[in-house]
Amino acid sequence: MRREILAGSAVAVLLLTAGCGLSDNKSSAKGDSVQPVGDSKALDAYGSGSGSGTGSLPGYGSDTGAAPAGGAAAAGKGGAAGELKVREAADLGSVVTDAEGFTLYRFDKDTAKPPKSNCEGDCAKVWPAVSADDASAGAGIQAGMLGSVARADGTKQLTVGGWPVYRYAKDTKAGDTLGEGVGGTWHAVGPDGKPSTASKGAGGGGMDMGTGAGMNTGSGATEQPPAQPQVSLSVRQNAQLGPILADAQGRTLYRFDKDSAWPMKFGCLDACLDTWKPAPAIDKTKVNGIAAGLVGSVKRPDGSEQLTIDCWPVYTFTGDKEPGDINGQNKQGLWFAVTDKGKKTKAAG
Repeated sequence: MRREILAGSAVAVLLLTAGCGLSDNKSSAKGDSVQPVGDSKALDAYGSGSGSGTGSLPGYGSDTGAAPAGGAAAAGKGGAAGELKVREAADLGSVVTDAEGFTLYRFDKDTAKPPKSNCEGDCAKVWPAVSADDASAGAGIQAGMLGSVARADGTKQLTVGGWPVYRYAKDTKAGDTLGEGVGGTWHAVGPDGKPSTASKGAGGGGMDMGTGAGMNTGSGATEQPPAQPQVSLSVRQNAQLGPILADAQGRTLYRFDKDSAWPMKFGCLDACLDTWKPAPAIDKTKVNGIAAGLVGSVKRPDGSEQLTIDCWPVYTFTGDKEPGDINGQNKQGLWFAVTDKGKKTKAAG
């Protein structure tokens, strides 16, 4: 009897391991989503280890929740925005700032129709809500884009294009954009309420299909072939590393040896996320060159869903400037590109 119980326990462990610790929720098209254990360790940008490992506020960009002295959150959640401004940020295009020049952000987990904030509690300590009081539209912003939404504590939060906006505690001076891309869900907000990167890419002028004058209006207009479905995850052949995984933009995906696949733990938190950006979860039907069964997702401490490959969270590296770059390979002996089989590549050289 004892032997049968032990054998059953071993099978259960194997099943859990194979499923990356699946929760009771059924798998969705985005992949198998799992919950990490609670003692993820905070590490610096390259994984040398700087956090206490308490995980009090991991993933939001602050280990303790307190804003740095003189930082964007110094005024607290109720800090007035004053007259909003628009400035050009490198690689981001037009971004909205408060009167003092601090970048304003939006959260993908919020909604604009109707406006609703989903950043409360610990999240709001790192991402203080911008007060709607005394906020006004400056040059480059239409007054009609500004609004407000009632938060759970009764205060009024500023909205831009319907989206609640926030400051980031780690932005310590005017012009900082350290919150861009954190968790794959936080983005500097453009004057139209869209993520600034999306706003920059949307400016197509008269070449925008269906909107430019005279385009496809004649009876003899050439019919365009149907758009091909976008592949969110694919395999690229690298001369040094062989077949490696890349995201929809062709950026190399990496895994971190300080993370853990089972039990699920995050080693890249706080300042690490300024350099290594969690790859967002994808629709596992939009992959090419890798078995869909290796594709999953995990919920990060900030509530965002991160892509996992063979149960390992994967990231992009801010030091990779062009599609196919592998500048993050073997960083600190801890970061490695991921193969088409879901394994880490060997150190080049």
